[in-house]
Amino acid sequence: MPLNAEINVVSLIDVMMLLMIIFMITAPMMQGGVDVALPRAEARPLDSKKGLTVTVNRTGSIFVEDSELTFDEFRASFRALAQGRAGQGVYLRADQGVPYGSVVRVLSVMRAAGVGDVGLVAEPEQTGQRP
Repeated sequence: MPLNAEINVVSLIDVMMLLMIIFMITAPMMQGGVDVALPRAEARPLDSKKGLTVTVNRTGSIFVEDSELTFDEFRASFRALAQGRAGQGVYLRADQGVPYGSVVRVLSVMRAAGVGDVGLVAEPEQTGQRP
């Protein structure tokens, strides 16, 4: 009986298909960022991906991009962070459940750092629905 020199690839295909299914399921969960429920407003959408993004989540925590900072750390470091990306814009994302005072405190630090224009990011309002 002659030797069969072929490679059996059926098991390799099974493993490849299993890995592909696992990656397809887990890929949407791997997207980073801070989870906030943005308020809805009638405004043209802002592209906040180019500039520096500051986020205040529902517990009042402050994030610069994806790094969490206390308010004192944010106040101390924001001027340096904003100077590096001043030409690209600065955007503020705040959860709709955050007290107004928390948002004003963050905005005052931004203004004190010399940032004149701050884009407030909101979800587009869906037509035909009232809150």
